[in-house]
Amino acid sequence: MGEKGGGALIPYIPNTKEDQKKMLKEIGVESIDDLFKDIPQNLQLKAELNLPSSLSEMELINWTKKLSQKNANLDEYVSFLGAGSYDHFIPAVVNHLSARSEFYTSYTPYQAEASQGNLQASYEYQSLISRLFRMDVCNASLYEGATALAEAVIMAHNINHRQKVLLTKTIHPEYRQVLATYIKKTLGLSIAEIDYENGITDLNKLRKEVDKNTSSVVIQSPNFFGCLEKVKQIEEITHKSGSLYIVSVDPISLGLLTPPGDYNADIAVGEGQVLGNQLNFGGPYLGIFTCKKEFIKKMPGRIVGETLDKEGKRGFVLTLQTREQHIRREKATSNICTNEALNALRATIYLATLGEKGIKEVANLCLQKSHYAWEKISQIPGFKPILGSPFFKEFSIKCPLPPHKINKLLWKNKIIGGFDLGKFYPELEDSLLICVTEKRTKEDIDRFISILGEMV
Repeated sequence: MGEKGGGALIPYIPNTKEDQKKMLKEIGVESIDDLFKDIPQNLQLKAELNLPSSLSEMELINWTKKLSQKNANLDEYVSFLGAGSYDHFIPAVVNHLSARSEFYTSYTPYQAEASQGNLQASYEYQSLISRLFRMDVCNASLYEGATALAEAVIMAHNINHRQKVLLTKTIHPEYRQVLATYIKKTLGLSIAEIDYENGITDLNKLRKEVDKNTSSVVIQSPNFFGCLEKVKQIEEITHKSGSLYIVSVDPISLGLLTPPGDYNADIAVGEGQVLGNQLNFGGPYLGIFTCKKEFIKKMPGRIVGETLDKEGKRGFVLTLQTREQHIRREKATSNICTNEALNALRATIYLATLGEKGIKEVANLCLQKSHYAWEKISQIPGFKPILGSPFFKEFSIKCPLPPHKINKLLWKNKIIGGFDLGKFYPELEDSLLICVTEKRTKEDIDRFISILGEMV
């Protein structure tokens, strides 16, 4: 249901030789080759394409099955990999309801009010996310967590017109890369990255960097290392200079942790993949975007509102759509042209199914199981815990062997290992970021620990 630009998708329609003759006659040429006469002969391919011969339906099915078996899947492998995408349990009702044809095949309508079902789904999504985050307003979603963060920074600049962005190094490195790409050579913004200590933002360095030209202070909590930032202290530092406070959060963590609205975040974003969306080669995912109500007209994307029709019946409308396709470009808050409505629908069903008690239980299981794993791994000779701050469901471990060797051995045992932190943080070379969600059983964790123990 995510919209892809301004036109409908064009299906592939096969045609016969007789069909081709009719079409060529209609457009006034003798052959298909005449359509390419403007292309120099030396650039035209004269030979057949180097493709295998055609397959029957049965042969093609068998071939694709064999091809798919080369992929690892989470039915066969146990995953301890997180770093932005997480293996959470998805209740069957999420797949069942979101796969209904009226949701699964629908295309975002330009006459939106004609599609009350889709609008209501987005409205319920906004309501649930606003309640979970304790923020005033939520839009109908953005692409994914990284672009939501980038849009938040741009929105902050559009509000206060300041030029400096303070970004903590504990934010997901790929999110930081996306932000840098967004604002490179545009908007006149500069980025200063704040270092970390014990896995969380160094508050002394943050205090030194914040000034009257700081547009926003941006953090992630739980951060990329899984650690919990000192969100209230950072809020005080940020607002003392009149800057805007932007926070990226894991929605699952809000089952236990203080939501961003309660510690006075101005804009709160997140990756909604954890809310009922599958791990799927990196996407499509779901960008969550919330803010205080006074900033609503600067918010990117769309907002669905509730109203009454002329007969007094409840109905839904697109209340705000501050994008280029709907208003003058110079008035648009963003060139974001879409929302991830199907993914947002799945998040809505997931949250409605779990309720407040369910989301709290999932968060608590993540917390308890990850701390059990951390304690047991820390007791294995050669494995040393690092970044000693409190964590939620991910933690970092210094390893006696190079991470790629550890992960290779785990792979042979049908286990997907942790993330090699040295990829983004050279100072954390030979360290793994390990994730434990509610899906990991005690047997899974104990087998993981046992295999690690056999390596040293």
